Amino acid sequence: MLMLRRYVVVLLAILAATSLAPVPALAGDGAGGTTCSNPSAPECDVNAGTPGQPGNNTGGQNGGSGGDQGGSSDTHCVYEPAYPSAETIAGLGGQPAGEGGWYFKSCYQDDGIEVTYPGPSWIADAPPVVSPAVLAQQARSRLRLPSVAIRLNPSGDQLVNLPTWLALDGNSWQSRSATASVPGISVTATARPVRAVWSLGEGGLVTCTGSGTPWTAGTDPMAASPDCGYTYRRSSAGAAGAAFSVTVTVTWEVTWAGAGRSGTIAGLNTTGTVPVRVTESQAVITS
Repeated sequence: MLMLRRYVVVLLAILAATSLAPVPALAGDGAGGTTCSNPSAPECDVNAGTPGQPGNNTGGQNGGSGGDQGGSSDTHCVYEPAYPSAETIAGLGGQPAGEGGWYFKSCYQDDGIEVTYPGPSWIADAPPVVSPAVLAQQARSRLRLPSVAIRLNPSGDQLVNLPTWLALDGNSWQSRSATASVPGISVTATARPVRAVWSLGEGGLVTCTGSGTPWTAGTDPMAASPDCGYTYRRSSAGAAGAAFSVTVTVTWEVTWAGAGRSGTIAGLNTTGTVPVRVTESQAVITS
C-alpha cells in the first residue's frame, strides 16, 4: 500500500524534494504535486497544489496499487489533492475506512512516458485533503461584520403622524470578506447585507432591502422615505421609560469561492437597538 508520510504543511521539505527529483509538468497544470523516485516507497512526499476539477468516475480506488508496476527508481509520480463530490465517491465504491485522502495520480518515467490514472484515487495513510466546504465554514467564522448604526429623521424625538425616515450608517451596509487557507488552497467567504427588518416599538414592522435613504435638508418634511420609512400613530408616553425600543436586524447572505468551487452557506445577522421618544405635536395658538 502506498504510504504518504509527510504532511502538506512541510513546504520546505517539499521544495527540497522536488529540486532533487524534477518532474515534468502536467499539461495545463500550474499546481504542485508529489514526487517519488519510487511510487510504492513510503518516503513519497505530498506537495500542496490546487488541482483542476475532479475527473470522471472511472478512476476507482487505484491509488494504492494500480500502476506501480513501473515502480523502479526511474519512475516519478505526482499526486494532486482531489475534491470529489458525494456522487463521485459513491461511484467509486464509497468512502474507504481509515486514514487517507482522495488524490489525482500521474506517473512519469525518465524516458518521458506518462501513465495517468483517470479520476480521483483513494490513497491510504495520505494526509487528508481539506474540503473547500470545510474551509468555507472556517472563513465564515472569521467574518467581522460591522455594528448596526441607526439613523432616524427627524433626529431625536419623532412626531406622531410625521413620516420617519429609517436609515443605517453607510458602514453598516457594506460587504465583508474573510479567507481560510491551507497550503495550496484558499477559500474566501463573503457576507453581503440583503435585508433589514425594523421593529418600531409600537408593534409596527418594516422590511427594507437596502440601508435606507437619509433625509436631507430641502426635502419636504411631510414626504415619506422613498425606500425605508414609517409613520408613528401614537406617542411613546405610556411605554417603559416613555420611549419605544427600535430594533433593526440586518440579514447577511454568505457565499464562498475557492479551489474552483463556490456555494452559499448559512447566513448571519447583526442587530442594533435605540430608544426613541415619540411625542404629539402641539398646536400653537396666536392671537
